[in-house]
Amino acid sequence: MAPSAETEYGDNVEVPDNKSRVTVVGSGNWGSVAAKLIASNTLKLSSFHDEVRMWVFEEVLPSGEKLSEVINQTNENVKYLPGIKLGRNVVAVPDLEHAVRDANMLVFVTPHQFMEGICSRLVGKIREDAEAISLIKGMEVKMEGPCMISTLITDQLGINCCVLMGANIANEIAVEKFSEATVGYRENKDIAEKWVRLFSTPYFMVSACQDVEGVELCGTLKNVVAIAAGFVDGLEMGNNTKARQFKRSLREMKAFSQLLFSSVKDSTFFESCGIADLITTCLGGRNRKCADAFARNGGKRSFDELEAEILQGQKLQGVLTAKEVYEVLRHRGWLELFPLFTTVHEICIGRLPPTAIVEYSHS
Repeated sequence: MAPSAETEYGDNVEVPDNKSRVTVVGSGNWGSVAAKLIASNTLKLSSFHDEVRMWVFEEVLPSGEKLSEVINQTNENVKYLPGIKLGRNVVAVPDLEHAVRDANMLVFVTPHQFMEGICSRLVGKIREDAEAISLIKGMEVKMEGPCMISTLITDQLGINCCVLMGANIANEIAVEKFSEATVGYRENKDIAEKWVRLFSTPYFMVSACQDVEGVELCGTLKNVVAIAAGFVDGLEMGNNTKARQFKRSLREMKAFSQLLFSSVKDSTFFESCGIADLITTCLGGRNRKCADAFARNGGKRSFDELEAEILQGQKLQGVLTAKEVYEVLRHRGWLELFPLFTTVHEICIGRLPPTAIVEYSHS
């Protein structure tokens, strides 16, 4: 609701509020970094309200304190981004409906498996003129076929949704090491440029690309490839083997994306969301790290166990995405066309040993 002001006659009249309000839906490692980036810009951009709300899935810390309260007291997400100040204009809100109230710029950054439930809770609770952007890697696999998260948001909430993907290891951006990202959009370039301004800083360069599906699939599929890279590292097969996987995985990413969506552009794979993100994720990141440990243990420790031990509450996306991609391939009869994607999933579920990734590479 627009604020009111008193006229010289004592009447209250509504004053149009043209400033945008931002809410970040998610408060994990990447969500907290996103809030930090955005909060530094809303203080500078006159078209935005200073305050940035961040929805926090409430947790009780070992100290007995609530996570949202500690974030607001310390200006720090002590569980998922310790040691980093988010900005005094970031406000942690544990109530989802309250967090999105009055916001017309919604930033979604949660594990993708939770998005359908989150969207169902938000139906009828957001502004009609709201715009969304998804920083989420993954897809929903339904009977009628795969559904990208941006499409899920648009379909369930009835709002336009852009995406932001790139070579973005959150902890590096948190300490302001240089990085870049790609905003994917459908038709409205002005909205894309607004998102670019909201995220851009001297250490975080953002550009726009008119290819939502291409940008989003790059961000999704690279997590499957990172699992494969972790297997190679865990087997100590060296950089030459990993480099060969880069080449073959990029080929599968491109082919899969363009089979699903003919609109996907070749050039998108040369943006930050494409080859740059693929390299970064396969050299570092949580998927590679857990897959490395899985291979070193000969596949005898489950990914669920390794996730809990290594990630300390963060979620592993690559294994679930590999399963979702496999379901699409099996349903469409494409398994033989994508040997890397197929092999990664079959290793993850124990059907093949970790060494199968090397046997695949030599095939």
